[in-house]
Amino acid sequence: MHVGQLERLAARAAEGDRLAQAALIRETQADVWRLCAHLADRQAAEDLTQETFLRALPALSGFEGRSSLRTWLLSIARRVCADHLRSRKRRGLVLVSDDTDLADLVRDVPEDEVGGSVAAQDVLDRLEPERREAFVLTQLIGLPYAEAAEVVGCPIGTIRSRVARARADLVEALVAADHPRSRRPS
Repeated sequence: MHVGQLERLAARAAEGDRLAQAALIRETQADVWRLCAHLADRQAAEDLTQETFLRALPALSGFEGRSSLRTWLLSIARRVCADHLRSRKRRGLVLVSDDTDLADLVRDVPEDEVGGSVAAQDVLDRLEPERREAFVLTQLIGLPYAEAAEVVGCPIGTIRSRVARARADLVEALVAADHPRSRRPS
């Protein structure tokens, strides 16, 4: 959908047009979910996506168009993820009871467009959060560097640097995974 069309849809949604609200969510939901999945985790992504829209829809009337609607929405998603991570950190460690089936706790990470493998997803998850965020926004969601900088609230050069470092980290980690150091027999 063309950027201007999203803004027109948002204007109608702000006026209470339920069909426009549904269409707006449908058009932007995948990007919001993808950002939430990579900044927080896949299990929480659905809830975080829903929370993003619960915050965004009532705030649409205040959208001033200083950035694209997508940039504005992803900024909200980023704050929702940050709130979630802070909340999770405050709650601390959750202990597992003796009768818990540990197989139920294993993350189900389907193949991803980053590298088509669980290994690539795992490597992406291990990136420093700021680098992962910049990489996801620009390389997976496809935001231009300038828009990613708006979402994050930092200079464009910082985004470029974070993406470059993330790429280097990813390449290094994937090479290391393909060529594990040989272990000496004990």
